[in-house]
Formats: sequence, structure tokens, C-alpha cells
Amino acid sequence: MSAAPPVAASSASSALPLDAEGILALAARSMFHLFSSISQGMFLVDRSGRIVWVNEGYRRFLPALGFSSIDQFLGHMVEDVIPNTQMRRVLETGEPILVDLLTNKAGTFVVSRIPLRAEHDGREGRAGEVIGAIGIVLFDQPETTLQPLISKFALLQRDLDDARRELATQRNNPLYLHAADGQRRSKYTFASFIGSSPAAVEVKRHARRAAQSTSPVLLLGETGTGKELLAHAIHAASARAKGQFVSVNIAAVPDTLLEAEFFGFAPGAFTGADRRGREGKFKLADGGSLFLDEIGDMPLGLQAKLLRALQEGEIEPLGSNKLVPFDARVIAATSRDLPELVRRGQFREDLYYRLNVLPLRVPPLRERRSDIPALVEALGEDMALRSGEAPPELTPDALALLAGQHWRGNIRELRNVLEQVTMRSDSQRIDAAQLERILREAGLEQIELPATLQSAHDADEQAALLRPLAQQVAELERKAIAAALETTGGNKLATARLLGISRATLYERMTSQERQA
Repeated sequence: MSAAPPVAASSASSALPLDAEGILALAARSMFHLFSSISQGMFLVDRSGRIVWVNEGYRRFLPALGFSSIDQFLGHMVEDVIPNTQMRRVLETGEPILVDLLTNKAGTFVVSRIPLRAEHDGREGRAGEVIGAIGIVLFDQPETTLQPLISKFALLQRDLDDARRELATQRNNPLYLHAADGQRRSKYTFASFIGSSPAAVEVKRHARRAAQSTSPVLLLGETGTGKELLAHAIHAASARAKGQFVSVNIAAVPDTLLEAEFFGFAPGAFTGADRRGREGKFKLADGGSLFLDEIGDMPLGLQAKLLRALQEGEIEPLGSNKLVPFDARVIAATSRDLPELVRRGQFREDLYYRLNVLPLRVPPLRERRSDIPALVEALGEDMALRSGEAPPELTPDALALLAGQHWRGNIRELRNVLEQVTMRSDSQRIDAAQLERILREAGLEQIELPATLQSAHDADEQAALLRPLAQQVAELERKAIAAALETTGGNKLATARLLGISRATLYERMTSQERQA
């Protein structure tokens, strides 16, 4: 007896085919009809890319594409009638594009593109050649039907666009240009000068105006206020931003070497000099900015040569008779009182007037106390980046204590205190008691408490006194016994003598305290 067929016996027309090719053909027809019914539209192109068939669903897009009838649409090359289509790529590569977004005059669609192949090419295991392709519109109006997916895609696209803009900004920003020959660039912008207090806003406003000029700038202010940072920012915001930013700390260079440092020297100008000679900082800054830090410490003998260089725009290297022109914008800074130095004859009056064209007074930290929380946050983040640890968190009373200090060293001193208290604290959270200890050890005998903190402290003391007298006496007695025991190393007899009571009384008091505890 022959085996029964593996399908339910009904009618021959409803049974599955028994051969593989028949099953595949049935599956292909079923899938085609399924996609044709559930999709928003379908069309077929032949091997050349010419549209040969369009289903009913796709016909509703024709008017938006500029066609009034199906006859005008059929027979055209696909890229001629469907803008932005990728069907040509599918025909050339034979690879499907299963999910894609297509946008053209008809709208935005989620589409799928699948190549059509011949049944076989005569070689076993090899697919037939591409003979056409089918385009399927899976969804129209995806902004509503696929809102979650579209939103995520749009967010990723915005992030990508932002990253590209930031990269382009960095590539064009002189702060990020690193020349192969080691040229000097400014490191900071006005955004690096942290603070929104009236004093900080005012100095940044004047500095931005100074950046648009070519005249010398004189930065005046106490040590640690951020004069060098502003010098970098002025250069970065000026028309010379692509030039070099050359910095010289006059106080750090010996007087005997300053002239060579400024103006350079000719080959063999002095014993031990480089045989090739050397360019000075003025020439290095040609086309850029020259920052002269601590200008008030410049020796008198060199001041005259500096004045001449600024007036004439040319320098004479040491040991040379040749004048070398230069074009550098000078930014000078000092923490000293230049007018007083002029009166005492320690600074040339004519050089002072030559430099004091655009004076900028950088305010001390005590004049911008409201900026301290933002500075603490920025300094803490910088410390964390350098150490690899979490930044410190200061309690409100700790921040209030910082705001009450004089800060002779300004922001530099503030950073030093933060580094000390962070290194010596077992906790990431810093309170006022820890800060006060560090400040006293730093030599501040008189710790200034802000009015709010002092008022709170006074209020706490007042509240502590407004308790039953017996409770206050018991607390004082407990503290006295504990201190005496610590001093005597726990010796009860010595403790009783130190407190002026008998040993029996001491035991009685200690027993009473234990019961109350």
C-alpha cells in the first residue's frame, strides 16, 4: 500500500505541492499577494530599471510625483520618476535594502527594495542573475505611524550634527590648532574666566572691547586674579588669533638674560652663544601677541630698549647692527602699583604711558564673592580630572565660610585651600569645620564668618542656653570628667584630684551619667 500524502485529504486543488519547487513558487506567490495587500504600494522594475508594473495602492502617490495617469508613469526609468530612489543600487549590486527612509515630493516613506532573480543559472547552489527589482512602500506618514522610531532617529541625527559642528568649530578655532613646529597658541577664551558677578561681567566686557583693538593692553590686579587667563582670551578673540601667543614672565628670567630673551642675539654675540644665533620673543610673536607678565619687575636699563621697540616697531638683536622689524600686539600685566613705581623712579614714566593705553583692572576675589560657588565647582572639576577622583562637594556653610575670607592670593589661594581640604578629608563632602581647620593652619588667625553664618552660629548658642539649668550643668560636668579622664590616662584617683572631688564622688557621678545615657 502506498503512503498517504502529508496533507489533509480534501481536494486536489487545496493540497500543498509535493515538490520543493512547487512549494517555493507557492510561497513566493503568497508573499507577493500579502505584501501587495498590506503595504501602502508596490511597483516592479526590469533589469534596465524601467518601471513595468504598479499596483493599485501605489497609484495614489502619482499625482504628488507629477503624473495624472498610470500610462505617463509606466515605461520610464525609475530614477526619472521617483526622486531619491535607491533601486538602481539594488539592480547593480543584487543586494536588498530591507528598511530605509525615502523622502521626495510625495512625502516621507519607510520602504523596502528587493532584487528579483532568475530561478537558476545552471550552476548548483548559485542564485540566478538579477532580472529586476520590487519596491515596497511599507509605511507612509512615518512621522505618525513610526513616531518612537522616528524620534530616536531624529535625536541621533541631531547629536551627530552637533558633534560635526563642534568638530568644525574646533578645527577652525585657533585654540585647537596645533602646529607641527610647536607654535604657541592661546589656551583660554572669555568663557574660561568664570563669574557672573557685576565685577566679573564688567572686566570681561572691557576685555572684549580691547580684543578688537591693536593698542597695548595693561592688565592690573593682585596676584592670582586671572590676568594671564584674560591675556589669552584677548588674543583668542582678536584678529591675531591665528598668530602665535608668546608669553614671557619677566620676574622669572635673570636680568642678564632678559635682553637676549626679548630681542634675540646674533651668532657668536657672547661667550657660549649659539653659533646660529637665536630669535627673541618679539620676533617669535610677529603677527601675533606678546604677553609681558610682571612688567613692573623689568630692570630700568631694559625699559628704555623696550620703549624704543614699541615705538619704532623694530628690534636690534644682541650683538647685531641690523634692525629687525616686527608686528606684535603687546599685552602687559603686573600686580605692582605702577604709578607708585613711577613716582619712586623705579619705572619709566614714558614707558608707563606707552603701555597704559587700554588699562584693565582685574578685580580681586573679595570683590566678586558671589562667583565663589561657580569657581569652586570649576576648580573641583579640574582637580577631579587631574586626580581621577570625584570632585569635592561643599556644604552651604562651607561655601559661606569661603565667601567670608579676604583671599590675599585670590583664585590661586582658593584652589590651594580646596586641594588641601580634599586631600586631607576622608569624605567627599566638605563642611565648614574642616575648612576652618585648613584656613587656620594656613595662617589665618582671624577667620571671617559671613553675617548669615555668624547669625546662625549665634542663634545656635542662644538656643543652647535656653534649656533647663540642671541639663546644662550635667552636660558641662560630663565634658569635664571626660576631659580629665583623657588627661590622666583613665586614672580615677588622679582624675578626682584634678577635678577637686573625692574618688567616691567621681564614681557616683560616672554611674549617674551611665544611667542617664
